[in-house]
Amino acid sequence: MHDIRAIRDDPEGFAAACSRRGAVVDTAAILALDAEWRRVVTANQEAQERRNALAREIGEAKRTDKDTADLEAEATALKARMADSESDAARLQSERDGLIAVLPNLADADVPDGQDESANRLHRAWGEIPSFSYDAQEHWALGESLGTLDFTRAALLSGSRFTVLHGAMARLHRALASFMLDLHTSEHGYRETGVPHLVLERVLFGAGQLPKFGEDVFRTTTDHWLIPTSEGPLAALYADDTLDGAKLPLRLTARTSCFRSEAGAAGRDTRGMLRQHEFEKVEMVSLTAEEDSERELERMLSCAEAVLQKLELPHRVQVLCCGDMGFSAAKTYDLEVWLPGQKNYREISSCSNCRDFQARRLGMRYRAQEGRKFVHTLNGSGVAVGRALVAVLENYQQENGEVAVPEVLRPYMGGVEKLTSESVL
Repeated sequence: MHDIRAIRDDPEGFAAACSRRGAVVDTAAILALDAEWRRVVTANQEAQERRNALAREIGEAKRTDKDTADLEAEATALKARMADSESDAARLQSERDGLIAVLPNLADADVPDGQDESANRLHRAWGEIPSFSYDAQEHWALGESLGTLDFTRAALLSGSRFTVLHGAMARLHRALASFMLDLHTSEHGYRETGVPHLVLERVLFGAGQLPKFGEDVFRTTTDHWLIPTSEGPLAALYADDTLDGAKLPLRLTARTSCFRSEAGAAGRDTRGMLRQHEFEKVEMVSLTAEEDSERELERMLSCAEAVLQKLELPHRVQVLCCGDMGFSAAKTYDLEVWLPGQKNYREISSCSNCRDFQARRLGMRYRAQEGRKFVHTLNGSGVAVGRALVAVLENYQQENGEVAVPEVLRPYMGGVEKLTSESVL
């Protein structure tokens, strides 16, 4: 959410900043509603002062046995007018804030201009792209030949974009998630947190997924929403609260299922596990003081990279341009892992600094020496578990179709060193 004062102070500059994000904003309409809202609020304040004065006059008149009929009639009429104007003020504020709520966060100055991924900027790369003496297979072909990725039975259960995992593949998936959580909690200082998968509308509004992207999120018949990532509930844990600034940053991590309708992804990645309606992710969220958020973003990125480095998966980091960032982000790094079967880099994590954008929507502040300030929120995948499984399958595949288990995961696999063919009924 944007500070209305920023729009009042520099409407042209605000519109230009929105334009960098590909958003068109009618600042005149916003300011017109804001001016009318302020006029009504001011009039109500003056009316309240008159009501207070009338109450004193009525009290004094009664003590001296004077007639109070005219004063009481004025007070009654004033109360009715105030009720109407309070309703007007609420309506004007709702309309004004509704126009602001659909505007994305403004990009940091060092974010590249551009409207799609072609304008993203390479930040750094890690690891060597593996060379195979044979044609590398994609993950879905490897999994099907091993008998451990089952898309046919998943479709019988739930339709397209779902997967059933069998045997050692299911265990490898679990091992990846456990490894990530252990790494982030024991080495990176994140506190493991279990959060609901069903949340109220305000949670997703605070994260920036609503109202603009409602078609991408599943809604239940009880007006709960299935989380598209645990970013929302983690960030909203302290909504309407004031945190102790001396105890920031607060770092949280959670492993959850995530649910997305993929409404805008028709025809993309229809085979395999890259774009599913349900998947697991280990999420990182940091709540920081204003002056610490830039440094925290770099730290969060290094935590996500550590997952891939310990798995020995080649990857690169991109700085996303203005048009390729998520709605709530002021700056985003995308972490892309190399997939030999696709012969391409694919996103496996995004780490974003949202500054105070989400905190304003959630009413989340902290106490600083200069007074109460809005918390800065950051989020990042640490990382997407299914995509990590895809990357392990493709990078650790053997010519005979078996898949080696990365060294760091073997303790989680009971010492199993490779995935071999399994017979599934």
